[in-house]
Amino acid sequence: MSRSFFISLDGLDGTGKSTQCRLLADWLRVRGHEVTECRDPGGTELGSMIRDLLLDRRQDMSVACEAFLFMASRTQLVREVIRPALAAGRVVVCDRYLLANVVYQGHAGGLDPALLWQMGSLATEGLLPDPTILLDAPLEVALRRLKGPADRMESRDAAYQGRVREGFLLEARRAPERIKIINAAQTPEAVHARICEEVARVLATGSRT
Repeated sequence: MSRSFFISLDGLDGTGKSTQCRLLADWLRVRGHEVTECRDPGGTELGSMIRDLLLDRRQDMSVACEAFLFMASRTQLVREVIRPALAAGRVVVCDRYLLANVVYQGHAGGLDPALLWQMGSLATEGLLPDPTILLDAPLEVALRRLKGPADRMESRDAAYQGRVREGFLLEARRAPERIKIINAAQTPEAVHARICEEVARVLATGSRT
């Protein structure tokens, strides 16, 4: 049985998170790991319904309402998917997690980031990724890469997205042992190689506690 690890990827929209999650999962499988892929919000039947609400541009909701909905989806994801996968010795690769909640509704949205960390600890029973890989790119690069119609979160103005980036970088500086910054302005291949280096280093440390 492979050792259990929990890896999340986060960052601005347009930094290639979903692509890099798929590439990382494939890389892990080639090396003999059993992998569970998920996304936050989403990943469960209830979470998918909440995700649709959160991203629907027709919905007008407060930042606090957003925060509670994200937390509710994550609670279900941890209970239904992530904890069972870790208990089975699998590696979990998650597209976003609690850090995004802290940044989008906290640093960018105006809620207290410390309070959101506390809410998140309650919602997840203290479960945090072994590393969070933060994909960072200049705002203009990330916005240029966005394709297709924007959802409710993506459609917010550049000032908001700038606060998002600043929030991610601030949280990474506060917890460099947990949040690893990767330059996402590089080619997808170069970004993937750097992610694999970082993940290989974490995997070499042994099983999660």
